[in-house]
Amino acid sequence: MKKSTTLLKPVNSFKTAKLSLIVGAALLSSTLALTSTPALAAWPFQVEGQEMPSLAPMLEKATPAVVSISVVGTHKTQQQNIPEAFKFFFGDRNRGQAQERQFRGLGSGVIIDSDKGYIVTNNHVIANADEIMITLKDGRQLEAKKLGSDAKSDIALLQVEAENLSEIKLADSDALRVGDFTVAIGSPFGLGQTVTSGIVSALGRSNLNIEQYEDFIQTDAAINSGNSGGALVNLRGELIGINTAIIGPSGGNVGIGFAIPSNMMDNLVKQIVEFGEVHRGVLGVSGRSVNSEIAKAMELETSQGSFIEQVMPGSAADEAGIKAGDVIVAMNGKAIKSFFELRAKIGTIGANQKVKLTIIRDGDSEEFTVTLKQDQSADIAAASIHPMLDGAKFNNDSKKQVVVIEQVAEGSPAQMIGLQKGDLITGVNKTRIKDLAQLRDYLKDQAGEVFALNIVRDKNSLYLMIR
Repeated sequence: MKKSTTLLKPVNSFKTAKLSLIVGAALLSSTLALTSTPALAAWPFQVEGQEMPSLAPMLEKATPAVVSISVVGTHKTQQQNIPEAFKFFFGDRNRGQAQERQFRGLGSGVIIDSDKGYIVTNNHVIANADEIMITLKDGRQLEAKKLGSDAKSDIALLQVEAENLSEIKLADSDALRVGDFTVAIGSPFGLGQTVTSGIVSALGRSNLNIEQYEDFIQTDAAINSGNSGGALVNLRGELIGINTAIIGPSGGNVGIGFAIPSNMMDNLVKQIVEFGEVHRGVLGVSGRSVNSEIAKAMELETSQGSFIEQVMPGSAADEAGIKAGDVIVAMNGKAIKSFFELRAKIGTIGANQKVKLTIIRDGDSEEFTVTLKQDQSADIAAASIHPMLDGAKFNNDSKKQVVVIEQVAEGSPAQMIGLQKGDLITGVNKTRIKDLAQLRDYLKDQAGEVFALNIVRDKNSLYLMIR
């Protein structure tokens, strides 16, 4: 039977991926439902003189920190090109023009800092949003601003200004064990705030093709369309994950849900707070997950870990002394089960951070301390650099010290101003530009101004005027 995965998306914009992924969003209401597991005996209360197990005391503290999010935004859609047979009459004036269509979406979020008004949610909940409104459990509605996001791990950070907010304390998600009890808080199918319970079914779930960086907590706590960005907590009411995806037919729950671990989320949020974006750390290796065949061929005693096939010259791994053929089995004392898990942890921990890797080499266990370098690929959204660059995909060429245009979307603003795939941005006005960070910082002060991009195309230099 074909397996379908349901990625939790804003309710009005469902899309299908490799496993039929749907991401759900929270809807507004005030109903509180509780599906409890009989084994969850905690916080007893009195009924006719007898103590009864209940999660209510914990939930009374945790649920006010889970909010509903409503967004209004616009999607850019490509206008259909005129068939060749009719261009004689109409010309080609409409070719490549983009149209905007308004959309509305709903989701959930979690208050992680009540003093600063920080709210964490999924990136897909607020993507392309022009207006973001937060509804608290007490009914207050607040306008939120986006501080930053990371599409590759599906995390976004919002901020509101309000008093008397409740927050959820973060737990150490690395300390989770399979079998630990979990409680999911969200608003599925428009029913309002709903609470369900279950256990940690698995840890380190990856290679699901949901996000680019995956290290999910799997739980059987009921998660449905409407829970996107909601909280997964432990029995102390501490946040252990952000609910993100499910596997199930037609968006329904079958007991397989996924949450982004709180430690991963926390690493990303700290970078967004400091830099306004994620400064992704890179190790500089390629490899694959250890399996029985690799273990046999390389005479390994372990059947788990990350087998290193190549170490990039000058990379963080190279400078630390890691070699091809090494097997990374732990990071900072925590076991690494696969290459995907290693990639997710490294890719979200942040640039310039030090990590301790445990490596099996020639049958012996060794430890290496590695200082991660910053990923120079295009994590910075083009639209966040300048609206007229929206639709272009950038990368840094560290050897030539230029910004490379890797891709330009059809009908996008970037195409309209004349950018093409393969263009090299070498400067703005008369200022030399060497990388994306310099480009972004320079254009920050050019709001509303006319400026010229210095482009090298096919060895020819030209200027593109942008206003």
